[in-house]
Amino acid sequence: MKDNTAAEKIPRAIWALGFVSLLMDVSSELIHSLLPVFMFTALGVSAFTIGLIEGAAEATALIVKVFSGALSDYWGKRKPLAVLGYGLGALSKPLFALASGAGLIIFARLLDRVGKGIRGAPRDALVADIAPPALRGAAFGLRQSLDTVGAFLGPLLAMGLMLLWANDFRAVFWVATIPAFLAVALLCVGVQEPERRSNGQRVNPIRRENLLRLPAAYWWVVGIGAVFTLARFSEAFLVLRAAEGGLSLALTPLVLIAMNLIYAVAAYPFGKLSDVMSHRRLLAIGLAVLVLADAALAYSNHWAWVWAGISLWGLHMGMTQGLLATMVADAAPEDLRGTAYGFFNLVSGLAMLVASALAGLLWDRWGASWTFIAGGLFSALALLALFRHRQPA
Repeated sequence: MKDNTAAEKIPRAIWALGFVSLLMDVSSELIHSLLPVFMFTALGVSAFTIGLIEGAAEATALIVKVFSGALSDYWGKRKPLAVLGYGLGALSKPLFALASGAGLIIFARLLDRVGKGIRGAPRDALVADIAPPALRGAAFGLRQSLDTVGAFLGPLLAMGLMLLWANDFRAVFWVATIPAFLAVALLCVGVQEPERRSNGQRVNPIRRENLLRLPAAYWWVVGIGAVFTLARFSEAFLVLRAAEGGLSLALTPLVLIAMNLIYAVAAYPFGKLSDVMSHRRLLAIGLAVLVLADAALAYSNHWAWVWAGISLWGLHMGMTQGLLATMVADAAPEDLRGTAYGFFNLVSGLAMLVASALAGLLWDRWGASWTFIAGGLFSALALLALFRHRQPA
């Protein structure tokens, strides 16, 4: 008899990885939920420069994933690289508190994202290695959901501490170091990597003959992921849109709290749904939701429209992010999963850099509405492409 729910069958190591992500996201979002407004108001950094910084930071993380993912395939080990990546993320947190100018903040942001890049592909490959194939969507959804719980607890804590400590950014940044180091400790003691089958020989996973083993279905997912990233630029612009509408400095973390709360609630149910529903159809619905989010944010900076757009943005993330990770795992050979996640994130990283720079440029030259109009147009084009071209077998 099958009385247990999918969540009860998911291995404990997946839960541990989820709580590692939760703790690190609490730490990161304590800082990042305040950083755009801090740079924009206290340091006088332009929206275009913020877009470049955010795009470069995220692109750095995604590009580094190529090399860490390939190395995890070559080495046959995922966990040590994940520990290194989370460790660098933890070490970057005190730098935000110590910074007296934009230079060290940018360095810390990039160091944090390098850590994210090192851990990302090996961690996703580790989830795919540990999870039973029939529960892969649910496993990715669960990890993403716990990750996103941290992504709204962090801004919530940031808001409370900013109110309590009279907008003392540095004090909040010091608090962020605590959950970061707890995440590293939990990963070290709470996750045991499964043994991988090996013939005793190490083969370069990015050699031409190995890359040719990645099927057309995998490259189709890579292309779709890039288009999704072009349509969905940095969330720093959601924070700026709310601030433009009159949200006070101390309350700006509410933007990421609201978005990530909806993201966290949606990620696991939609992950389970992806195990039984057409992936292409679910992607199409997610894109349609993103079009609606951009339309609401472009229409007005009135609080009702802004919060509607932010809520739809979070729903879109919950519907699509775990799904894309599941599709990569399903399409790639087992011994090339780390490499597959790496190349997927390389292409998405380049798209993030372009999208965030373009979003900031449109904001500076023509206003916030044009940033979200452009996002909606990219989303609509992606939706059209999804219907016009069939996924390879």
